[in-house]
Amino acid sequence: MQGNGRGVGRGRIGAATAVAGALVALLAAGAATANDDASAGAREEASGKSTDDRVDDLEQRVEVVLEEIDSLRKIFAVPEEGGLVSYSGLGPAASKVFQRDRGLSIGGYGEVVFAAQVGDEDGSQNELDALRGVLYLGYKFNDWIVFNSEIEFEHGGEEVGVEFLTLDFLLCEALNARAGLLLAPVGFTNEIHEPVFFFGANRPEVERRLIPSTWRENGLGIYGTIAERIDYRIYAMNGFRAAGFSEAGIRGGRQNGSEALADHFAIVARVDAELAPGVDVGGSIYHGKSGQNDTITRDVAMVPTTFLVPDAPLTLWEVHGQVRHRRAQVRGLFTQTILGDSAALSAATGTTIARTMQGGYVEVAYDVMPFLRGETEMTLEPFYRYERLDTQHHVTANALAAAGAATRDGNRDRALHVVGVSFKPHPQVVLKVDYRSVSAEVGGAADEVQAGIGFVF
Repeated sequence: MQGNGRGVGRGRIGAATAVAGALVALLAAGAATANDDASAGAREEASGKSTDDRVDDLEQRVEVVLEEIDSLRKIFAVPEEGGLVSYSGLGPAASKVFQRDRGLSIGGYGEVVFAAQVGDEDGSQNELDALRGVLYLGYKFNDWIVFNSEIEFEHGGEEVGVEFLTLDFLLCEALNARAGLLLAPVGFTNEIHEPVFFFGANRPEVERRLIPSTWRENGLGIYGTIAERIDYRIYAMNGFRAAGFSEAGIRGGRQNGSEALADHFAIVARVDAELAPGVDVGGSIYHGKSGQNDTITRDVAMVPTTFLVPDAPLTLWEVHGQVRHRRAQVRGLFTQTILGDSAALSAATGTTIARTMQGGYVEVAYDVMPFLRGETEMTLEPFYRYERLDTQHHVTANALAAAGAATRDGNRDRALHVVGVSFKPHPQVVLKVDYRSVSAEVGGAADEVQAGIGFVF
């Protein structure tokens, strides 16, 4: 391995040396042709070369330089030509490596978010957060083997993690393989979560609480495109760790690829279809056990007690669709989670865990910039999103009894109205501001004014 690396390095150094030598030769040749006719004639006599011969020689050197520059560009250059285009469900910047012939690809995104509380009903304070700084690193070994990764620095570098880490094997358009740390292909934003591609300073709450974005697990699977209009992905992944579930939902059960317990696996499948230009519909389903033969030790009547976590089979499904026509966009999603063994799991965790959780949202946006500036790459999009989610949608009587609760937590049944505007001075740079009004069946949360900046490259 090391020997191969040194060989590649020497090859590149040799290529760079050849380029430098050719450029020097070109400069020398150019200087020579700039001399007067008498000097040129004298040189021709001395060298025995005619003017035509010297021109042919110069053209050959130019070809050598161009070939070497193109070779180096293919190996080392960061791909930008053709714009950012999504591939196999990944975000456009994360897909850059697939546009290469071979070699290294670098991309990334970042976002900073400010949230100001209105009313302070729950005692929260204003917050300004360097939320994410992300680097995409990919390498295309040849025309069918691709490495890709997303390395994330969160909250000003307080947290560092790997969002995905994959090897793709590109077999044909209809069938390809992927293995490693995979993004679950569920919903709109779990795979495409770069800030310029969703409205609002933060991702939709439904896709944070019910679909626990960013959600990734270790596994392998296949994907492809059929009849140019139908995309699919089917993965086998390690399951959730049910010991992390709570009345707030399943988000705490993500294992994120870190020494993940793998006694129980799950299958996740997704299909998307383009019904017409700008009209897309799709859905996904996840199913697998979550117990992992795990145990929980907690105090019961001040006595440490160990509970065996049940298998807790979990099914999560969602349907989604969007329509984009000229300057308008409409998007919608609905999802539901069905959890088995919720009563036994409530007894083990000591919290009220629901059998079903569900929610959805509808979002509309319109680009008004053409009315202000005419034809331009900039956009100015006012938007509105309505969300409804309930992580305690149905709690069984047995689960309530096991957790020692009298009733389900009505504060988990929430409705959100989000209105705001998204301004892109460049297609890869965004400035956002929005107002979130939050209401709940019981209690509630403070409204928020949020603002953010984001970019992708």
